[in-house]
Order: sequence, then structure tokens, then C-alpha cells
Amino acid sequence: MFQRYLYHNYHLAAVMQFWLRPRVTRAGILVLTGFVFAATRADTNMSVGYQAFSFLLWLIIASLTACLFIRTRVRVQRSLPRIASVGTPLKYRVVIHNDSRRPCRDLAILERLTDPRPSLAEFTAATEPGEERRNWFDRKNAYYRWQWLILRRQKADIPEKPLPPVPGRGHAEAMIELIPQHRGVLQFKGMAIACPDIFGLFRRLVERPLPQSLLILPKRYPIPAMPLPGSMRYQPGGVALAAAVGESEEFISLRDYRPGDPLRHIHWRSWAKSGKPIVKEFQDEFFVRHALILDTFCRDANSEIFEEAVSVAASFACTIQTQDSLLDLLFAGPQAYCFTVGRGVAHIDQLLEILAVVAPCAEKPFEALHQLVLDHSRAVSGCICVFIQWDEARQSLVRQLRALGVPLLVFVIVPDGRAGTLGPGPLKDCPECFHALEKSRIEQDLAAL
Repeated sequence: MFQRYLYHNYHLAAVMQFWLRPRVTRAGILVLTGFVFAATRADTNMSVGYQAFSFLLWLIIASLTACLFIRTRVRVQRSLPRIASVGTPLKYRVVIHNDSRRPCRDLAILERLTDPRPSLAEFTAATEPGEERRNWFDRKNAYYRWQWLILRRQKADIPEKPLPPVPGRGHAEAMIELIPQHRGVLQFKGMAIACPDIFGLFRRLVERPLPQSLLILPKRYPIPAMPLPGSMRYQPGGVALAAAVGESEEFISLRDYRPGDPLRHIHWRSWAKSGKPIVKEFQDEFFVRHALILDTFCRDANSEIFEEAVSVAASFACTIQTQDSLLDLLFAGPQAYCFTVGRGVAHIDQLLEILAVVAPCAEKPFEALHQLVLDHSRAVSGCICVFIQWDEARQSLVRQLRALGVPLLVFVIVPDGRAGTLGPGPLKDCPECFHALEKSRIEQDLAAL
């Protein structure tokens, strides 16, 4: 009940903040502050304080009244790219058309995004990283948890952008810069044009619906060139497996027909020219195929450990050369998934788009991924495992893959200060294949590989 009470208070305060902040200028904040101070000191026997209170009151009333008569006829167009990346600044162009004869000055653009406020269930279930180290009062009122959830759900920071003067019946352009903070889909609802009153204290917002979306890819870390586990393996279907549906082998030449050759291999044009049956000769295809296993089994939907695991997986996906090899991304959600890129099947950008929206799987145990990986192990040259825990279930999977002769490279994302507490377990005979990455030192640890 107390958390419900806190939630409703924070929710109401956020409504007031989101409504007031874009409508009051800095000068308006100064005038309102002076008005409140003068109101506490107002006394008819003190002429200076009473005059200040009266002057500021009528100034506020005049400014608010002027806002009611602001009429701005503008249209906006946004040229938004399709994708962005966490931590990489992105600029896009906005065009403002003035449909009236009078020029518009001192305008500003505010982007309208989806509501970042969390639900009651999310607020009560979430735990801010490091919340246990806060004092009793901060843990009890959960204000910092509320602020942390707001920042996570915003996904990007888009500051207000002042506009150049827009001539009558003309247009102006502006470049807006945003910095993506979290992966996922950033939803734009529209734009608001802020028009100040003649006193510059308050602004009227002219709302323009302009729905769009921007896919924010996970953060990627630089990874030095390193030999990946495994070698070339025979792939049933050969290159056709990587470029089309069905099974076939790689064509190498034509030769005379031999008893037992299948009729579907006959090259009819060569038979017509030579007068004797000619068949197409094929060879089995061998190439490198790696599996990238992402551990999604996490009960906390806002886990920073899980987010770093996605970033590490995305970093390896961008590092592995897929021109002459295949890369399979294996993870579990509502069901077990396997996405393949390389050799014409798909591009690495498509795999990054999948990683941008992958979510933690809290409903199923780790065994939901276990069988998919074992069934897939015969076709892969090696596996890169990105885990968020190093418990018995994950060690059992590693143990079985090693028994099947699959080379492994294992990464475990751990909280800060926990890297030294983990042992390689089933990889104790090859510790160079096991790496524990601390959450705040992942970039340095990967660079040291």
C-alpha cells in the first residue's frame, strides 16, 4: 500500500513536470519565484513588498493572457533515419513551413515521445542498481528507483532545439541531435512548436502529430582480432544452404554419364551437343559456421547484466567475418530461436536488429535453450557462449558440448568485483577459453583478449 501511495504521488508529480517544464521559460521561473517570495512578504504596511507582489501578479496575468491569443500556423517534416546505435550521437533534419503571412521568431521544437512513466507493477518489482547501498530513507521512498526507471524507458535524450526565424509563407530548417541511451524501439508521437508570449515568460505549445519510430541497436565494444574456435565442417546442402532453400552440392564440372548417376544431374544441353549423356559433377562443401549463444534467462526485466550480455553478443556479431562463413544466433524467448547470417542468407545488420529488441526470458528455465544448442552442435565449427550466470545448468551445457568435440569460447558477465570468484569449471583444462567480464569493465576486458 505504501509503494502504491508513492507511485501515485510520483506519477502525479511527473504529469505536472512534463506539462509545466516546456511551457515556462527561464525568465518565467525567475518571475514565479519572485512572486512566491513577494507573496510571503506582502503587507499593505510595507509599500515596496506590496508593490512588488502586485507588479509580478499583473505581469503573470498579462503574460498568460497573451498566450491565449498566440496563433501560429506551421507544418513540420522530420527526416528520421531507420536505425541508430546506443551512445552514438545521431542528427536528423527538421523542416518547418510557415503557412501565415507574418514571420515567426523565437520558436523552439520539442519532440513528443511515448510516455516514459513505468507501470505500478514495474515500479514495485524493479530494483535500482546499487539500491541496497542507499540509506534507509532513500530505499523506503524509492525516488531514485523512479528516476532510474524514467531514464531507462526514455531510451534517448532529445534536447529542445531553438529555430531560426521562419519568413512568412516560407520555411526554415534545423538539425536536431539525439543521443540514444538504451536499445529498443524509440517511438515518436509528434512535435510541439513552442511559441513565447510578448513578455517571454510563458509559451504556448502548438502540437503536431508526426508518428515515427527509430530502432536503436545495442552498444558495441571494439574486439581485437582473435582466433575463433573451430575449423571448417561439412555442411549438408553446401552453398545452396546459405543462399536458398533445399539441399544440393557445389557444382564443379561436367563429365560423362556413369551407371547409377541420378537423372536430375543430367545436363541436357551438353547431351544434345555431344550426342552422349553428360552429367553435372558436384563436390561436398566445407566452410566455417559459428554459433553465438546468448543467455536470455533473467528474471529482472531491467537487468544491466543482461543488457551488457546483449552488447557483448552484438560486438562479436560485428567482429566475425561472415563473407565466407555462417553465424547462427541462438537464444530463447517465448520459444527457442535460431537466426543465421552470412554467405547470402542474411546481413549482419538484420542480426543486430534482432538483438535490439531481444528481451529477457523469465518464464522458462535454461533447459529451454539446452536442447536447441545440442541439436545444432553437429553443424557448427565452434560456439561463442555469452552467459549472465555460471551455475550448474550452464556448466552442464558446456560440459556436453565439449564431450561432443565442439570448441568453445565462454564469456560470463558478472557484477563488479566478482570476476575473481568464478572458476572455469568444465573448462579448467583450457582456462584461456573462459573469461569473466565485470559489468563496468567490459570494454577494457574485451580489449585485453
